[in-house]
Amino acid sequence: QVQLVESGGGLVQAGGSLRLSCAASGRIFGINAMGWYRQAPGNQRELVATIASGGNTNYADSLKGRFTISRDNAKNTLYLQMNSLSPEDTAVYYCNALVRGINYWGRGTLVTVSS
Repeated sequence: QVQLVESGGGLVQAGGSLRLSCAASGRIFGINAMGWYRQAPGNQRELVATIASGGNTNYADSLKGRFTISRDNAKNTLYLQMNSLSPEDTAVYYCNALVRGINYWGRGTLVTVSS
């Protein structure tokens, strides 16, 4: 079993920045890709960014240049640096990990961007 716990969400003004963290614990041997997804009210969950175990990254086209995903393998922690936030970025942000073929999800952290 793998546990993922997100933190770092909150209320921020438009143009501001936030850094999300996701701490992984449990049977995390063999983590492959990790990623961030988000779900705004009334919308489906969508990809934000992923990062493979080797460090290759993939971003949603609309977020390239503003968001940066990174991981600290020694700390088993995933990060998402979000800059130039806009109200359209308001959503619950979820951490995801692919471990030995199984997808695990955190409970999410709410990011609210005020105009």
